[in-house]
Amino acid sequence: MSEGIREEVDALTRCTVRTELDNLTPEIGEDSPQFDWPRLLLAGSILARSELRSHQETALRIATGAVTLDNSQPIKDAGAVLLDKLSNFRAVSLANNRELLVTDIGSRLGMALRMEMQRRQMDHSVLVESSGRWLAVNDFQQRFWNNASSNTWLSASAPTASGKTFLVLQWLIDHMQSTQSRVAVYLAPTRALVSEIENELLSVLGKDAPIDVSSLPLREKYDTATAGGTKLIHVFTQERLHLLANALGDEANIDLLIVDEAHKIGDNQRGVILQDAIERLERANASLKVVFISPAAQNPEELLADAPDDARTSAVDSDLPTVLQNIIIAEQAPRKPKLWNLSVSHGGGSLPIGVLQLGSLPGSVKKKLAFIAAAVGERGGTLVYANGAGEAEEIADLISQLVPSLEHPDRELSELAELARKGVHPNFALASLVELGVAFHYGNMPSLIRLEVERLFRSGKIRFLVCTSTLIEGVNLSCRTIVVRGPRKGRGHPMEPHDFWNLAGRAGRWGNEFQGNIVCIDPKDPIAWPTGVPARSRYPIKRESDAVLEQGDDMVAYLKRRITTPLSELKDVEKFEQVGAYLLATYLRLGSIAQAKLAKRHGDSMVAKLEENLAIIAAQVEIGHEIADRHPGVNALGLQRLLDAFRAYEGDVENLLPAPVESADSFDRFVTIMHRINDNLYPAFVPSELVRLYALVVVQWLKGYSLAQMIRGNIDWHKDNGRSFKLPMLIRRTMELVEQIARFRAPKYLSAYMDILHTHLNEIGREDLIDSDLDIGTQLEFGVSTRTLLALMELGLSRMSAVTLYEKIARDDLTKEECLTWVADREAKFESMDIPAIILREIREKLLQSEDDAPSA
Repeated sequence: MSEGIREEVDALTRCTVRTELDNLTPEIGEDSPQFDWPRLLLAGSILARSELRSHQETALRIATGAVTLDNSQPIKDAGAVLLDKLSNFRAVSLANNRELLVTDIGSRLGMALRMEMQRRQMDHSVLVESSGRWLAVNDFQQRFWNNASSNTWLSASAPTASGKTFLVLQWLIDHMQSTQSRVAVYLAPTRALVSEIENELLSVLGKDAPIDVSSLPLREKYDTATAGGTKLIHVFTQERLHLLANALGDEANIDLLIVDEAHKIGDNQRGVILQDAIERLERANASLKVVFISPAAQNPEELLADAPDDARTSAVDSDLPTVLQNIIIAEQAPRKPKLWNLSVSHGGGSLPIGVLQLGSLPGSVKKKLAFIAAAVGERGGTLVYANGAGEAEEIADLISQLVPSLEHPDRELSELAELARKGVHPNFALASLVELGVAFHYGNMPSLIRLEVERLFRSGKIRFLVCTSTLIEGVNLSCRTIVVRGPRKGRGHPMEPHDFWNLAGRAGRWGNEFQGNIVCIDPKDPIAWPTGVPARSRYPIKRESDAVLEQGDDMVAYLKRRITTPLSELKDVEKFEQVGAYLLATYLRLGSIAQAKLAKRHGDSMVAKLEENLAIIAAQVEIGHEIADRHPGVNALGLQRLLDAFRAYEGDVENLLPAPVESADSFDRFVTIMHRINDNLYPAFVPSELVRLYALVVVQWLKGYSLAQMIRGNIDWHKDNGRSFKLPMLIRRTMELVEQIARFRAPKYLSAYMDILHTHLNEIGREDLIDSDLDIGTQLEFGVSTRTLLALMELGLSRMSAVTLYEKIARDDLTKEECLTWVADREAKFESMDIPAIILREIREKLLQSEDDAPSA
């Protein structure tokens, strides 16, 4: 940046940031600066032509200041023109919506400037072929749209607030409507993001669109789409995709795969499952079209390394800003714990912006976060990052004591409080907090509650929201201000710079705000911030399989130990088992690891060592690669040893089967099965003394128990056994058990158990014992064991709503059509059924539609 405007830009930065923060006292004796706007705007228009992020940020700062700070309409108009030069059309729309600009700016511009603006808008528009309308886009969005249409494999990366999700969904719908593609899969890393994307797609499509959207891995909708009926978009996690692929077998044929948050192919444990899912779909359809989306990646082209040789590939990369993001440093004034000096990071240094006064002494870390957030983000739209669910609840409670009570009770907040009390527990902390406009949010919460919290935060009714690392796991939740101190991802692990900047990207979502603020508390504390506030960084993309293999001979040594060492004595089992399973399944399928695509990324010596040890293991494995392919992350050697254990079993073979959950002996059967899995397949349910608890959770989940029922049962168990407990911790622990055991480990390993058991039953001629009903993995993923419950969820209800409604239904075998009839016949009685208002709203939205809008069978 030219030295000639540095001082003015510094002053402008301080002014624009101050407008974002509440309860800030300016520096004593500081005069309000006077800006030479024509000079600044000229500099901004020159910098806007640069590709450097720092230049683009300066131009954006000048444009934003002109539009928001100055009272002269010509200056505001010039700022809007500069935003237009930056292709930041959504910021111009935001300025119009907030009445910062007088409408019809074109009529006030000269002919040349007006023609230039019109040309830019035409150049930065894309045609939505299915509707014939033009969509205004920024540079990244335009390059994505053009390349996604012309390439078969595309990897696109851009900062968090650049409008990726919005455009990808628009392109996906347009592609499905304007091409021959019949089935698409949108892969999201978490169930929370699956719910969000599914709802956004349904909202954009509307009721009459010729495209179905589903997050259930059932083949019914797939068969309809491939037979020429309604086209289909599946929204899945990678685990759900494998469930659908298992149901379809050799018939799986997906036309388009979109992988959101694709950098998570490097995640420990689940990264290899994602890699396996992508490869599995490619094997089923050689002409599969693949689109990877990742936030601010260093090397998005890495995801194209495994594309077919004849595929047209392209990487679209952008690091240009669409919204200002201010890193604000908060440090306590010497000897004055209630006074905090705030400064904004800028140009490699920092600029003081004022003093924040707190109402009480912040004597603990939690109080620092709560008190500073309550003061600096008083106007709302404030997120606080907490390093755990328990901490989130405590910080939210502290904030609630500082915010003024609402003048009048809000109906929507009261309905959310009702849902929290009835759906979780009468004393669940969220209930009393949301009535004050404060909430907390973490991944194990029921999806219906979590989505309602997010909706009310976006609407402004929830003013303060305390979140955990769910925010960097793909939830598209934006805010004005984030307050953070010593962020961690996982227990005790300082957050990596790229994760920090992914979190920071939630502040100031493009089109919602001009700026976002990230308040970093105590940045010089080496315990909280071991390396200080992280410098801007981008995700390095590396497959989990590659990362493990690059550790030298550790993987080879693990494979050697895996053959001879009992599971209970294996070291580093969590570190190497997933990748080891992937390598062995690949070897079984190809007959040589040297033929795999990963071989080209590793040296001949490493490949040879792997080959040697995998050959030794494969010689002990009788099961075919087909079974191994069905269970990514589960070692084929473990599957073989489980089969051997079945063959050696001398009792009645029926004892190997799980009992229906309604059966009196179901619990004992699951206990035995979990021990058998631990001994032969993988130590999935440890420590062993908790196996009975895990089995109880699985049985209750499959029975369709509500979370509230499971929590009550957990409380009763503690009381009956004379065990003390703290209610908030017990509630969180029950939620965690549901997510980690009932919905993750149990589906993965019980599915494998049942597959191998069916193999054994076929061997001994007892096919009569094989139940062809719903796969147990799917039952556990959704917490259903009856046709009625599944039908309600197929119709679009969340599990919480489906279970609540199912409690009122006598029959367990209703089809979707019969469920719709049952609901329609009893609509007038709903108000007397003591069903929470939010659940009633979801039932009416999903099930009480006109006959023309009713979901197809």
